[in-house]
Amino acid sequence: MRASLMSAEEIGVLLEKEFPQAFYPGSGLSIERVNFGDIRVRKAFHEDHLRPGGTISGPTMMELADFAMYVAVFSAVGPQPLAVTTNLNINFLRKPSQADLIAHAKLMKVGKRLAVGEVWLYTDGQEDEPVAHVTSTYSLPVQK
Repeated sequence: MRASLMSAEEIGVLLEKEFPQAFYPGSGLSIERVNFGDIRVRKAFHEDHLRPGGTISGPTMMELADFAMYVAVFSAVGPQPLAVTTNLNINFLRKPSQADLIAHAKLMKVGKRLAVGEVWLYTDGQEDEPVAHVTSTYSLPVQK
């Protein structure tokens, strides 16, 4: 297995510097595990994430999935803050509980210009029943 090009701590520092509006103490986002193209992140539960009916909103789940893919991309290509999402497709599978959400992202292909991966979202403590499945593609900046 290849080693991650950035550690969880290095990715956290980069995100705090480049995206302070999204990744900051109190954002609820945390990086739990980073391997090469295979990561686990968390979104802490907050009542603001609920939609009518008491379920966690779709935008909250999409935010976590996109964050997970971004961390996975950094683990495989290094510090490339100009990498951008070009596609994100989400299938909502079941109603998440009112608890932290866990995302496990795995890159399926990393090329010179694109990275393709999938993300499984789970309610914390119920990782045998995913609440959503995501496929996503990131465009990578051209290396000179």
